[in-house]
Amino acid sequence: MDAQPKRPTEDTTPQARQAQYEIYRTMPAARKLELVFETYHTGRRLATAGLRMQNPHATAEEIWHLWARRHLGADSYDRAYGVMSYE
Repeated sequence: MDAQPKRPTEDTTPQARQAQYEIYRTMPAARKLELVFETYHTGRRLATAGLRMQNPHATAEEIWHLWARRHLGADSYDRAYGVMSYE
């Protein structure tokens, strides 16, 4: 029998998913927003860590600009900060 990997949406039982929905439903809005910001900052830290690995000699400022360009997209970044010269 071939074992098919489960898609991320199928790895949680309906009972567990319902319990999670109930937790979020009763959670105060401020806590939900806090979780959103925590998740965003975790993603940003992961992204900048990857950029540091790809650009080991880049300064902290260069890493920030590389992250901002990827986060905003090249067109928006270039309009806001000018064309990046150290990519």
